[in-house]
Formats: sequence, C-alpha cells, structure tokens
Amino acid sequence: MFLHGLDSADIRRGDTLQNPQFLDEFGALRKFDKVVANPPYSIKEWSFDFFKTNKYGRIEGYEMPPIKNADYAFILHILKSMKPDGKAGVVLPHGVLFRGGAEGRIREQIIKNDLIDAVIALPSKLFYGTGIPAAILIFNNSKPNHKKGKILIIDAENDYAELKNQNMLRKKDIDKIVKAYDDYKDVEKYARIVDIKEIEENEFNLNVRRYIENVEEEEEIDISAVWKELQILEKERGKIDKEVAGYLKELKY
Repeated sequence: MFLHGLDSADIRRGDTLQNPQFLDEFGALRKFDKVVANPPYSIKEWSFDFFKTNKYGRIEGYEMPPIKNADYAFILHILKSMKPDGKAGVVLPHGVLFRGGAEGRIREQIIKNDLIDAVIALPSKLFYGTGIPAAILIFNNSKPNHKKGKILIIDAENDYAELKNQNMLRKKDIDKIVKAYDDYKDVEKYARIVDIKEIEENEFNLNVRRYIENVEEEEEIDISAVWKELQILEKERGKIDKEVAGYLKELKY
C-alpha cells in the first residue's frame, strides 16, 4: 500500500476468520463500499470451530465451508463486510468455480442471491509460489437492472507475457479485461453474458470452459487436394527411380 502511494492505509495483522480487525463500535464487522482481496489459497488448517459459532453472522443463509478448505470462508467473510451497495473483487483459485459438496451448495446460494457480477479467468503462473491459474470474482450487492439474473464471464487465460519464472499481465491485457467488463457484451471466444438459468442447468458450475470455448479451430483439410498432390509426387518418384536405375546400370559397366 505504501509503495503505491496509499500512505494513509490502515494495515493490521491478524487472523481474519477468527479475529477480524475491522469492527464497528458495536463489535460487528465493519461494512465497506469496496473490497479488494487475495486470500491465501485453499488453506487446510483454519479456525473452523470458531467460524461455525457464527459470531459475526458470516454463515447466515449459507452452509458451513468444508473443514479442510477455507476458500469459501473468506468469500463469506467478504460478502458480510460489504455495504448494501458494496462491491468486491477477489482473486481465488479456479476450484471455487466448480468444486462440489458444501462449496457447491454455498456457490449455488450465492448465485441464487444474484451476488456475482463477473468471473474473470486469469493465466497460470501469475503469482509467486504457485503455478495454478486463478480467477477474479466480482461480487456486487446492488446490481443494475441490466445485470440482474446474469453473470459476465471473461476468459483472459491466453493473454499474457511469458517471463522466465512467471507470467505477467501486460497493460494491453489489463485494458482488454477492463473494456470487456465495462462494455458488458459478448465478445467471441473471450467474453459472454450468461443467464443464471443456464448456470442452473449446469448445476451452478461456473467453470469458464462450460461457457466460453477459446480453442483455436484446426485448419480444414481438403482431402481431394491432398490426394491429387500425393499422386503427383508418386509419379515424380517413379521417374526418379527410373533415372537412378539407369545410372546404376551405367556404373556396372
């Protein structure tokens, strides 16, 4: 925060899930207009028992996240920390988009509550310490009418600069993502507005590959043209064979 010129930042150290630092005067979670977060990925040792007490109301209306994965615990904490018109951008592993069990049921409820504005799939190897691809989930407590009942899915996995030890999003890659989000329209093989009814038909699976296919189409092969070319080559080979046989015959004498 300091390096980016935000020297008025209030930075506190603590366990967000067991001992959140930002509370209001009544001891409840403070509410924010905007939340930006990159929680630790899929930690197995976390304060499950305390979270289950629901002291801060984070599981109201939702199931408990699984004991061996805290990804959705962080998501529920963030949702509870947003104002009624608040928004959040959270970087998470792709697993949160499609894993089943308790996570699948929490994801289903979040989708039914119409809280997901967009899902942005990012390239792999963007972050130190892990090569797995990540995704940005944009949550919105107050979607405008034209976004209600829909989720914008952006597949930005193939746009990056490949460096020696990790990949990097270039300015043009970031600008492309922002433009797709701001324009809010379909872009072939890149962005698609998906109705929640379609997501329900897919059992609330948000795997980007279910909604956007960005694999390059293979070049169509003209079989008849290839066959004609092979026939021509075969004739040429026959002529060469005869010439070589003639040379060999001459060499014997």
